[in-house]
Amino acid sequence: MKKSKLLITRQIEDNLVKQIQEVIPEWDIIITNEPDQWKFHAMDTDIILGWRKFFEDKMDLLDELKWIQTWSAGVNSLPLKELEGKDIRITSANGVHSFPISETVFALMLSLTRNIHTYIKNQEKKKWDGADIKLEMHGKTVGVIGVGAIGKETAKIAKAFGMKVIGIRHSGKPENYVDEMYTTDKLNAVLPECDYVVITLPLTEDTHQLFKQEQFQLMKDSAFLINIGRGEIIKEDDLAAALSAGEISGAGLDVFEKEPLAESSPLWEMDNVIITPHTSGSTEHYDKRVVEDIFIPNLKKFIAGNELEINIVDYKKGY
Repeated sequence: MKKSKLLITRQIEDNLVKQIQEVIPEWDIIITNEPDQWKFHAMDTDIILGWRKFFEDKMDLLDELKWIQTWSAGVNSLPLKELEGKDIRITSANGVHSFPISETVFALMLSLTRNIHTYIKNQEKKKWDGADIKLEMHGKTVGVIGVGAIGKETAKIAKAFGMKVIGIRHSGKPENYVDEMYTTDKLNAVLPECDYVVITLPLTEDTHQLFKQEQFQLMKDSAFLINIGRGEIIKEDDLAAALSAGEISGAGLDVFEKEPLAESSPLWEMDNVIITPHTSGSTEHYDKRVVEDIFIPNLKKFIAGNELEINIVDYKKGY
């Protein structure tokens, strides 16, 4: 009788492997980051921990596959239609990033507000210039566009700054630390109220280029935009135009339509823009949280024949 198999497509710490082995002691556990090995083991693996783009061209080999645990929160890069057709369950790493990304959100907000990014540039030039520093965050209004795990942590921190928090989420369901919650169709009505707009949405057909010229024109000309969701949620040319025209005051951007951001992009040269290289989710605790907080609890459900409970991807919603 064939032994069940788990294929882990990246190297993880020995203590994490040991924890997995304790749950499935009779399984074959294959740990490799070699594509040739992925191909060899894909045809009879039951679970893949760490989906790789490599498998998109090998879908015909995945006849035994029942479950994918991704290493990322977003699943928009996966071949969702094909996977749904094979009735493969997907769980994401949503929630793993809530601490580091919310820290990055506030680093960007504080830097833009208190002009820290400009002072860093001046330091390199040994230039002493304290002009144009007057703003503070306390008492302002932040719009959190996408109140999932990251959005909730962002809202929680915002309350420590005495901020009013307006949330946008698909369901419109109320949430702790969010003063007012609205559904996505109310986005345009909410934007004029916000001093900061923080995008924490996944990329779906509905959120693709959700922010374009119309939305930037609705925002306060004193408002700052932060995007740590997905680059394609913003129409980048329209954002650059809005920043140049003073329709919004500045932007902190960790994600872009195409990555790396092209050297020809005007965003590089703008003094009111902070660019980070899609690192807001990076953390020393990443692997531990994926394995211990998401994968192992779901694995216990899986081997017991029960439904997975944590971070189940809804194919209809695309996240």
